[in-house]
Amino acid sequence: MISEKQISQFSKQCDEIFAQVKRDVVGQKDVVEGAVIAMIAGGNVLLEGVPGVGKTRLVRTLGRVFDLPFARIQFTPDLMPADVTGTNIIIKDEDGNSKFDFQPGPIFANIVLADEINRATPKTQSALLEAMQEHTVTVMGVSRKLSEPFFVLATQNPIEQDGTYPLPEAQMDRFMFKIIVKNPSLDELMDIVNMTQKTMAEVADKACSGEELLEMRETANQIPVADDVMKYAMMLTSATHPDSECASETAKKYVRLGASPRAGQALISAAKVLALIKGRYNVAYDDINELAYPVLRHRIKLNFEAIADRISADDIIKMILEELSKKTK
Repeated sequence: MISEKQISQFSKQCDEIFAQVKRDVVGQKDVVEGAVIAMIAGGNVLLEGVPGVGKTRLVRTLGRVFDLPFARIQFTPDLMPADVTGTNIIIKDEDGNSKFDFQPGPIFANIVLADEINRATPKTQSALLEAMQEHTVTVMGVSRKLSEPFFVLATQNPIEQDGTYPLPEAQMDRFMFKIIVKNPSLDELMDIVNMTQKTMAEVADKACSGEELLEMRETANQIPVADDVMKYAMMLTSATHPDSECASETAKKYVRLGASPRAGQALISAAKVLALIKGRYNVAYDDINELAYPVLRHRIKLNFEAIADRISADDIIKMILEELSKKTK
């Protein structure tokens, strides 16, 4: 059973994390909160936004705040899978005999920034698949475990821009959250320019170690979820499928492919963390509704009718939530 002390420690730790991130990142409260929730819950994050809105800076700052080994991979069209995972090279031992020696790639850090992930070819993008789900890397038949905690925080420019390769559905599904990084407001823009005139360097300090992060995850896992709330989260996931028993009218009209079971897992894992951040001992319906957007928006595939009517994934999620609220009242 979770104790008062654990709750208090969790809340204090989160406050310190947010305070340190705020020293380097102006505004973007929802983006920062989403990234931290996903990291505590043990998920990977995809940040999407136009260039220059602070996606890379946020990820670098999180690396400093959690004080974890950090690697940045700049994805480009000529990047090869071995540049990500590492490769075997031939070296000579003391006796002059040749042997293979594995040189680990940047994927072996605790936090991996996959910068502009949609600029690389599908073959290179797929080098991250095993690491993101199983936390292992297999090179030439040998599997190597990645050290915990392990996260992939990827950034992506909107697909409409030139020279990009859309991520395949299987890889998108391995991201717990897809977070949209919006342009700053006028006041935030002034604060950003004022801050960067003084120094471009990050000044955030360590607020949480890897061991403490794993302890926070363990604390969050102990948060209870009422059967009704669990059922609601699963109904929400199922309602995105046009052919399921819980199919919503919105999904039947606009959705080609709904969210996978990973979406249900992500909703519950992240909702437990959000409940603790808000100082509650149990998951509420509002937690599920709030997290529906980052969890589902990249897992729903729209049909031609949605595209023709200019309906976005977020619009569909909003309509499904409205339908569900009427059903559950």
